[in-house]
Amino acid sequence: MSIPALRRLPAWASLEQHYRTARNAHLRQLFAEDPKRGDRLAIEAAGIYLDYSKNRITDETLRLLLQLAEEAGLWDRIEAMFRGDSINVSENRAVLHVALRAPRGASIIHDGRNVVPEVHAVLDKMTDFAHRIRSGTWKGHTGKRVRNVINIGIGGSDLGPVMAYDALMHYSDRAIIFRFVSNVDGTDFAEAVRDLDPAETLFIVSSKTFTTLETMTNASSARDWLLAGLNGETAAIARHFVAVSTNASEVAKFGIDTDNMFGFWDWVGGRYSMDSAIGLSTMLAIGPDHFRAMLNGFHEMDEHFRSAPLDRNLPVLMGLFAIWYNNFFGAQTVAVLPYEQYLKRFPAYLQQLTMESNGKHVTANGIIVDYDTGPIYWGEPGTNGQHSFYQLIHQGTRLIPCDFIAFAHSLNPLGRHHDTLLANVFAQTEALAFGKTAEQVKAEGTPDWLVPHRVFAGNHPSNTILLDTLTPATLGKLVALYEHCVFTQGTIWQIDSFDQWGVELGKALAQQIIPQLERATESGLEHDSSTNALIRRYRKLKAPA
Repeated sequence: MSIPALRRLPAWASLEQHYRTARNAHLRQLFAEDPKRGDRLAIEAAGIYLDYSKNRITDETLRLLLQLAEEAGLWDRIEAMFRGDSINVSENRAVLHVALRAPRGASIIHDGRNVVPEVHAVLDKMTDFAHRIRSGTWKGHTGKRVRNVINIGIGGSDLGPVMAYDALMHYSDRAIIFRFVSNVDGTDFAEAVRDLDPAETLFIVSSKTFTTLETMTNASSARDWLLAGLNGETAAIARHFVAVSTNASEVAKFGIDTDNMFGFWDWVGGRYSMDSAIGLSTMLAIGPDHFRAMLNGFHEMDEHFRSAPLDRNLPVLMGLFAIWYNNFFGAQTVAVLPYEQYLKRFPAYLQQLTMESNGKHVTANGIIVDYDTGPIYWGEPGTNGQHSFYQLIHQGTRLIPCDFIAFAHSLNPLGRHHDTLLANVFAQTEALAFGKTAEQVKAEGTPDWLVPHRVFAGNHPSNTILLDTLTPATLGKLVALYEHCVFTQGTIWQIDSFDQWGVELGKALAQQIIPQLERATESGLEHDSSTNALIRRYRKLKAPA
């Protein structure tokens, strides 16, 4: 059996040996030995302050992790991505989401041509359309202005736009209602349009191929709903539907004017596409200027990632800490805890970004790995999470590294709310790190029988990410921070972070099963006995009484 090259790196062996002693160090001890640790193990770049002092690391841990990054060829991989090499090896594609936020006039070459002018041509087309929608000069079929925008997509064509709309709602045009439909469950579509006027509703159908099952099922229902509300006039489709796609023939077949099709490229992965034309709903909501500010934030983090030394590089350090906990401590999850209500969908967005990227069982060379990849990312906004799952993080049996995200200024200042919010951020990271000993509990007069229940072991690691204010630019920086953190992890694990073959099998089987559910006869069931029985049971239940 082939041994993954990662196992043969000297730094990996050194980290395995180092872990045997480092695992017993407590953060109480580390801070006691180094009173300036909190100042020393913190960096600021691109407007983001990262306090990583509450990680279970020593200077030796950090030295070995940085050595691992060097030996794994991280610098070469970063340059290969920015250069436009086909680092998505299983699909033979470049990975150039960084080109989506490159400034006008930059040069990023792919297949012998500079792709940046193409990117800005699409941005300019989006800008023109956004101005027409937001000003009311774009009219629907009956002459009414658009007051409702519904984005139809799934995966990266939904999670990014939903997250960005919620995150930047403070900057959005409240005269327009924005809704998002992704689930093929009919309830999702029915509830989205229940109180809307078709004459005032615009649908954005986002699908690269314009064949995605869930998206096109919802798009067909949207077309039926629109035509039912507009006397069946098919000419109305061209005024109430636009497409984000690369398949002009399918777009035209649907009835959408291809002049209202916004394109992107095969070097844009779905989960890396919120700053492409997939973000059209975001631009309609916050306006072109704010959208471009978001792109500038992305780009600022891109440049930091590409140029900062590894030991001062925000995404690199966060990626290496994730490797340390995942592969040496056996931590299976990472909690992302934004103390900002507008970021309530940010953990869900990161779930796709991280787990679809790095949930792989073979290296880019096809060798089965014998180490863990792709931890589970999850989380909820603070302080809500404190009253649900924090109990498990503090006193449970699992090690769960945490990322706390906070902002110095609230977009909605209200009395003492923000000071209370931030006090909870700092208190939680302190409590997780240092806990509470049995001696401290006893000193409070706690009865002996109750002492074990009130002890906090501490030594739970966390990063604290502190920014000034949630703006379009800072959102771009945050997303890019995690994009490049994922890239760093994937490079160390030597996997292809940019394909997603794992989503294909279930989709293919579903296409086989759909006609079997609709067929009245018993023939054609060749699945396992469980699946056959479930199909029969469903057909029996849905049959008329």
